[in-house]
Amino acid sequence: MGLALAEVAITSAAEKSNSTLAFERLASLVGEWKGVQEGAQANNEIKLTYTLTANGSVLMEESQPAGEGTMITMFTVDGDHLIATHYCVAGNQPQMVTSTITEPFARSLTFSLSHVTGMKTPGDFHNTGLTITLDDAQHLTQVYTYEHKGKKGTNTFRFTRTS
Repeated sequence: MGLALAEVAITSAAEKSNSTLAFERLASLVGEWKGVQEGAQANNEIKLTYTLTANGSVLMEESQPAGEGTMITMFTVDGDHLIATHYCVAGNQPQMVTSTITEPFARSLTFSLSHVTGMKTPGDFHNTGLTITLDDAQHLTQVYTYEHKGKKGTNTFRFTRTS
């Protein structure tokens, strides 16, 4: 009986989709992080808190830049890719998706804009992409791309795990 159960467990793990495996790797971020934005606002500390919710099917990132409002990004599996929906202090909600996950253990995941809700005008600031790189178990890099009044830019953030 024990051998039969072990075989079922091995089969179940082997049958996980690449997107599920990539999500599980992303879920390894659960905990608290602190970091800074590179460049002009490098002095502003940012705190990140990652938690699993919805019975482990959603990874929630709570981002608290010093002196600013809190933002939330929700990550989940959708078929063969991952979705990130960012609830921005700008009042909009860009939804970004990965391409089909073919390498579930890659160091980086890149999300590109699918659509955005909550914009008052087409020129409003909004994120257009996100690349998350797990540098190692204690370090994380996020690169957000954005558009504002027709101009594109990039913001890079570097974080260290605190718990």
